[in-house]
Amino acid sequence: MVCRLLSARSNRTATILADVFAGTSRSGSIRNEKRRAEVVVDVTIKTISLLFRIPWSIVAASCALVLLGLLGIARSEELAGADARHCRLQLAWSIVAASAAMLVIGPDYRRWVRCSYGLFAAVLALLVAVYFLPTVHGTHRWIRLGTISVQPSEFAKVAYVLALARWLMYREAGEGFRGLLVPLGLTLLPLVLVLREPDLGTAMVFLPVLFVMLFAAGVRVNQLAALSLCGALCLPVLWTQMSREQRSRVTALFAQNLPRESPTDDGYHLHQAKQLLALGGIWGSLWAGEASDDPAAYRLPEDHTDFIFIVLCERLGWSGAAAVLGLMVVICWRGLVVAERTREPFGRLAAVGVVALFAVQALINTAMTVGILPVTGLSLPLVSYGGSGLVAHAVALGILCNVALHPGYEVAGEPFRYRHIS
Repeated sequence: MVCRLLSARSNRTATILADVFAGTSRSGSIRNEKRRAEVVVDVTIKTISLLFRIPWSIVAASCALVLLGLLGIARSEELAGADARHCRLQLAWSIVAASAAMLVIGPDYRRWVRCSYGLFAAVLALLVAVYFLPTVHGTHRWIRLGTISVQPSEFAKVAYVLALARWLMYREAGEGFRGLLVPLGLTLLPLVLVLREPDLGTAMVFLPVLFVMLFAAGVRVNQLAALSLCGALCLPVLWTQMSREQRSRVTALFAQNLPRESPTDDGYHLHQAKQLLALGGIWGSLWAGEASDDPAAYRLPEDHTDFIFIVLCERLGWSGAAAVLGLMVVICWRGLVVAERTREPFGRLAAVGVVALFAVQALINTAMTVGILPVTGLSLPLVSYGGSGLVAHAVALGILCNVALHPGYEVAGEPFRYRHIS
């Protein structure tokens, strides 16, 4: 009897414990489901917020410039009577460039602060290494990796912007003339190495970018004016360091021939460029047909690289020129908006540097093709043929978009503050 009572009591106890554990399990599962739902909602909100922060106008303008570049490269190969090899290669490089840009957009750009000097040093080492490698087309610009040629000077421009942004992110770095010595040294190192390759066009980019970033960092105008005066006084020394070909390009600017005159050897590129620009007219050969039956009138050296802007003007007319310049303006304008909204010093200066990089190159390239500046051999960003240039500028735009995704504040904007050197 006693055993039956104990057995019944133990059964009731086991039932009660089972009910308790079951209730605990159900409440635990409910909590887990709530946590999962909160995580899903949080991730969704963050994803939507990031999508709204991406400067889609910059992405769209960049893609449009790449497409215009493919159109111009295809036209240049058509005029040369060649196959579409360069166009296919540029399309492949476009995929690589898009992948590189997405990789750069992923992690927070503030991770680039620590490695910016290391990247700059690595690029300088590559710029020195090209002098110990065989020449390509008589210059030391490329490093051959099998069937691929890499141009370190293209990546040097991006690494230079990051290194300069890191130095100028401290207020003390730009105060007084002593504070300008380091930025000037960071500029002269790649400038001299690139100029001796020789590559006058790329070398011309560094100084304007320096001045724009110094101005954005708060350097006084009188200091910039004094620095400009020192640069002007150094021009005779720069002239002595230029090669004969580089000097001839400068002198050809002041000895341009009239329309019916035969061009000189040094002025042949500029003469053909202006002639091709005139043949395009208002509507371009795509809509109005070719204006001349003379094949010699359409011959333009380096038409798929340095003179791609002229090729697009010949193909699309004034609308082509307006499209290229307008898209560049969109990138630069939206880039400045990104810089203005950024509250973190390194991000703002990097954004300004990328904008200056695009603006300076676009101005120099388009001005040299119409005879306003010397023909220096500078490519048009995202448009000219070249894998190194396309990937490097895609990485620069990736950095710009990354800055837009992480403006430096969480809820409300804060005043722009420099970091102090510790």
